[in-house]
Amino acid sequence: MMLASLISLLQTVNYGSIAAPLAAAIAVIGAAYGIGKIGSSAMEAISRQPEVAGDVRMSMIIVAALIEGATLFAIVVCLMAI
Repeated sequence: MMLASLISLLQTVNYGSIAAPLAAAIAVIGAAYGIGKIGSSAMEAISRQPEVAGDVRMSMIIVAALIEGATLFAIVVCLMAI
């Protein structure tokens, strides 16, 4: 009796409303980690070779923008699942 009521309760729960924000949060955390790693590596490269600072900075900005774009798409897809 108790198991049957638990199963019926689990069947009524909409897991999309729980999974979509969780997936969006994971995407944002991954993007933040990636952009932080890029910034750290760029600053290390600039400190080793200051003469290429402009090229490294430009590459860092381009890659960070690509990561942010991919993250935005991930968030939109996750929120469309709700």
